[in-house]
Amino acid sequence: MSEAREVDGAPKKAPMREVLAKAAFQLFLERGFERTTVDDIVARAGVGRRSFFRYFPSKEDAVFPDHESCLADMTGFLDAASDERDAVDVVCGGARLVLRMYAANPEFSVQRYRLTREVPGLRTYELSVVRRYERTLAGYLRRRWDRADDGALRAEVVAASVVAAHNNALRTWLRSGGEGDAEQAVDRALELVRRVWGEAEAAPAPAATDEEVVVMVATKGAPMWRVIQQVESALRND
Repeated sequence: MSEAREVDGAPKKAPMREVLAKAAFQLFLERGFERTTVDDIVARAGVGRRSFFRYFPSKEDAVFPDHESCLADMTGFLDAASDERDAVDVVCGGARLVLRMYAANPEFSVQRYRLTREVPGLRTYELSVVRRYERTLAGYLRRRWDRADDGALRAEVVAASVVAAHNNALRTWLRSGGEGDAEQAVDRALELVRRVWGEAEAAPAPAATDEEVVVMVATKGAPMWRVIQQVESALRND
């Protein structure tokens, strides 16, 4: 959680949502998630019970106070992206927003990760949050590929690939205790997705060359992963 900043020498009062989230998380670490009640949280924060539910529908929401704003940022980022950009590159950029949210406060992110591993209900909640990010990315890709025969399917597969790559690198960083460069690790993982699924730009006709050319024929409607697999196989055999 970020500390209140000073303005003209006087400490700036933190937003109530942040005060409640900080109080809740401190108690979860001290007493455990299950043993902490909403009454405990509002008592620690020094506010009434009604204030808690104005900001958080449940205790689980207080563990992930930043995801709503991150999801809104991701939606805005995707909506503002130019249609001239590679769609896969755009969704990879959207996924990086989530990583930056975690990397902005490594200590809190690592503590939350450890708490989430200990509480089954929080793991379930976290999966629902991840699914919302994935649906947001897939929705953007469906709009971009709405004229393609396999656009909807490809959108779901690519969105799932982006989330899987991002989460693999992120969780490795969290398990390490926040050591190392998280952005570099996530970028490396997302580059794998771009190499497989990135949209190829129209290339000019090849100039005459002495190099050998491999021609491959694929059945209409073949899944993209199968086409890529056949291309790689043809190049290796050649």
